[in-house]
Amino acid sequence: MSSTIPDSHRDLLDGPVIAALATLMPDGSPQVTPVWISYDGTYVIVNGTADRQKHKNMVERPTVTLMLFDPQNQFRYIEIRGVVEIITPEGGGESMNELSLLYTGQPKRYGIEAPPREELERVLYKIRPTRVNASG
Repeated sequence: MSSTIPDSHRDLLDGPVIAALATLMPDGSPQVTPVWISYDGTYVIVNGTADRQKHKNMVERPTVTLMLFDPQNQFRYIEIRGVVEIITPEGGGESMNELSLLYTGQPKRYGIEAPPREELERVLYKIRPTRVNASG
């Protein structure tokens, strides 16, 4: 395995593909959440809020795994193991708006009717890939 995202699977990180984010609970058991992601060429970026379990897990245990399946071919996927190196609110709101546009076609509303969560501060989790496994 490499730590580099292969060009052959880059489209999965650039398109509106839901990723499964696995974090570790305090007892070591996995916790998996579907997330929207972006990729800046160095980091896979997850957007969230600090009131979620995944936030607590990534702050306390920054080792994570992301799994993305090609929606057109279930046998084509990419698994990214990594470390959360940066957690910051800077750019969180703007990033969420960009993700909403990519995944739903609707900017600024996250694609759903004004949830109370919308008022919470958005946080970016920048994950540096340490091992990448791509297939298909």
